[in-house]
Amino acid sequence: MNDFSPAAMKTLLKQAGMRATPARIATLTMLSQSSKPLSHAEVAAELENLGVDKATVYRNLNDLVGANLLRRAELGDHIWRFELADHHDEACSPHPHFVCIDCGAVSCIDEKYLQATDFKLADKTVTVKEILVRGHCNNC
Repeated sequence: MNDFSPAAMKTLLKQAGMRATPARIATLTMLSQSSKPLSHAEVAAELENLGVDKATVYRNLNDLVGANLLRRAELGDHIWRFELADHHDEACSPHPHFVCIDCGAVSCIDEKYLQATDFKLADKTVTVKEILVRGHCNNC
């Protein structure tokens, strides 16, 4: 999916069998334009000027995860962050994240740096679903 316009978001919602409400369209459009996963608080603050309350943002984020339109990740700080799920576009495919242990800044890491998804650990083979890298960002 290369078109992240509100019209494209409306179509995406309808294809997922969801009502294309202005709040859902705005949520998907906002997340499609973000270079990093966003928390409920960040989404709610951005959509407040459109008259969308925090409870509606919370319900919509969880409904969109349930419809596989968004991916939810907890990056070690007990805060759920949301980003577009994979819709056959390299930019939206699953990828690792970096969290600065000083300032809490979150960044996406290009998946090409970590290619393997199956690892042999002792006597078990595991499938990796999420990778989190913690360290110090350039600003800290």
